[in-house]
Amino acid sequence: MSRIQSFETHVVAVPREAGPSTDIADKPPATVFVTLQLRTNDGIEGIGHATLVPWSMNNALKAAVDALAQEVVGRNPMDIESIVTDLYWAAGAGSTAGVAVHAIAGIEVALWDIRGKITGQPVHKLLGGFTDRLKVYASGSFWRPHRPEDIPETGQAFVEQGFRAMKLRLGGESSPAKEIERLRLLREAVGDDIDLMVDINRGWSVNQAVTIGKQLEEYGLYWLEDPIDHLDLEGQARVADALTVPIAAGEYHYGIEPFRYMLERRSIDIVMIDLMRVGGLTRWMKVAHLAESFNVPVVSHLVPEFLCHAMAAIPNGIYTEYMPWSLPLYKEPPKIEDGELVLPQTPGLGLEFDEDAIRLYRMG
Repeated sequence: MSRIQSFETHVVAVPREAGPSTDIADKPPATVFVTLQLRTNDGIEGIGHATLVPWSMNNALKAAVDALAQEVVGRNPMDIESIVTDLYWAAGAGSTAGVAVHAIAGIEVALWDIRGKITGQPVHKLLGGFTDRLKVYASGSFWRPHRPEDIPETGQAFVEQGFRAMKLRLGGESSPAKEIERLRLLREAVGDDIDLMVDINRGWSVNQAVTIGKQLEEYGLYWLEDPIDHLDLEGQARVADALTVPIAAGEYHYGIEPFRYMLERRSIDIVMIDLMRVGGLTRWMKVAHLAESFNVPVVSHLVPEFLCHAMAAIPNGIYTEYMPWSLPLYKEPPKIEDGELVLPQTPGLGLEFDEDAIRLYRMG
């Protein structure tokens, strides 16, 4: 019987285009990951990573991954629900959020990779096996510092690469007119056949979201994402009720329960689930099925190399976020063809860390 025998972790900083939250004066823009390799007594290796914490928490995240991975040593990797439940109790007496949840998510992903390799199946087949191709939208660009005059060229470049959808960040301009102008420039550059999403990252008040949102609607938005503070569920319900454009939200919430509250209050039209904050693939799937029971679609947030497996396992998935931040860590990341992500058919996640990249990006 397989047992977890050992593990290895590294902190890596992968350079990326400037974004909204991790730009520090004495460091280049980068996303930090704690990579994890779980190894069994019969020679199987599962990989995962934990991420999405501020620079100041890098060492804390590494320590959390190391401490919780040690708790997994000696366990049967097939017992994912049992292991994750025990890790939640070990990390916070069953009421866990923050860095500990990110660490558990990374470990749980590696366990799913091992399960796939033991059974000889790709993870997306084990999770549900709904489809082998996914619609993706281009993300990781159009940050708020992106100059308005550069927006058309960037949008056209995405279209030339085969993307049929892309996301624009708003919420940083000094007036509603300037916000709307940015979307107008993009829509005119890419045409009416491209799906456009707008992300506010919680930057508006309820009144701003309603007032500006109504003006944005004429440009045919696919969704408006996180327009207000994620904890103001009643305010978000007001926004969703006032606008015809669907409201997407959920990436900032930890665990499963907040999604039930949002769905019950009808404060969300599209459920966006973040792998790190929800706590891994198992809990991600539980939220997706919960959304299905409310007849609400689901989209992913970040780490497409992992979440493509979850999105491909559900019938209510509509778009996978193609955020390339983590992809340099792998020898062969998932392929994009004609604006769609092609699911790997090899056992497990279908991924292998590029050891040269790990060495290049290692911190310390």
